Amino acid sequence: MAKRILIVDDSSIMRKMIKQTLQMEGHSVIGEAKNGKDAVEIYKDLNPDIVTMDITMREMDGFSAAKEILSLDPDANVIFLSNLDEEKYSQEAKRIGAKGYINKHSTKDIVDLITKL
Repeated sequence: MAKRILIVDDSSIMRKMIKQTLQMEGHSVIGEAKNGKDAVEIYKDLNPDIVTMDITMREMDGFSAAKEILSLDPDANVIFLSNLDEEKYSQEAKRIGAKGYINKHSTKDIVDLITKL
C-alpha cells in the first residue's frame, strides 16, 4: 500500500535521492523539509503516514523535531535516515519512539521498513 511521506534532510541532493527511491516504489512524497523546525510545521499541515528524518540539521535537529512531532501525535511513524554512527544514535532514536534507524544510503532497507509500517 502506498504511503504518504514527508522527507526531512538538510541536503537537497539527499532529499531528491530519497524521493526518487520512494516514488519508484509507488509511495507519494507529500512534503519536504530542510530542517526540523520546518518539518514540525509541515507535519501539522499534511499529517503524513511516515516521516524520514535526518539527524544533523540547522535550526532544529532531527531528534528535537521527532520529539515534538511525537508529542503532537504519539502514533507518528518517524524513521531516522543518517550516516552517523548507528550504534551511538540508534539507541537515542528508539528512546524517542522512532520506528527505525537506517543508513540513508541503504535504499533497500529504507523501502523494506516503509513497506512494513
